[in-house]
Amino acid sequence: MKSFRLFWNTHKWTGIVLALFLLIMSVSGFLLLIKKKAAWIQPPVQKAATGGPAEFITLQQVFAAVLAHGHPDFATIEDMGRVDIRLRDRVFKVISARSDAELQVDAITGAVLGAGVRRSDWLERLHDGSMIGAWFHEWVMPVVAAGLSLLVLSGLWLWVEPMFRRRRNRNRRIR
Repeated sequence: MKSFRLFWNTHKWTGIVLALFLLIMSVSGFLLLIKKKAAWIQPPVQKAATGGPAEFITLQQVFAAVLAHGHPDFATIEDMGRVDIRLRDRVFKVISARSDAELQVDAITGAVLGAGVRRSDWLERLHDGSMIGAWFHEWVMPVVAAGLSLLVLSGLWLWVEPMFRRRRNRNRRIR
């Protein structure tokens, strides 16, 4: 009975302390799972011209097209954080280094196909705790993960222990 009470209190207080973190992580994780199906989370890949990789424009041409577009989040080359290449779709996705903006450039013609906001990047930062800071991501989130493991283990014990107790009491009555 003492172990049951210990696990009950541990489970209860761990759940109370971690509830908000786990709720945020589960909601953001769910949204990240469906990000390709929801255009407001991540812009869908635009239709590009047909052609093979031999016809792709160079990265210098991609950068020139982005800078010529005049988007305020892409005023200089330093504003470009990364370039994702979608070979099958023949699209370069240029993601801003300072915001969650994205420009899609046709890999064949060099035309800017569309601009959008990548809320998926914001959701990832929220999900892994890096939005608050690197210290939070590196120190607090592992504690949250350990707490979730503790919740699972203590929950299993709270479920199994009464069965052990009933079986033990039944065996005592039989003897």
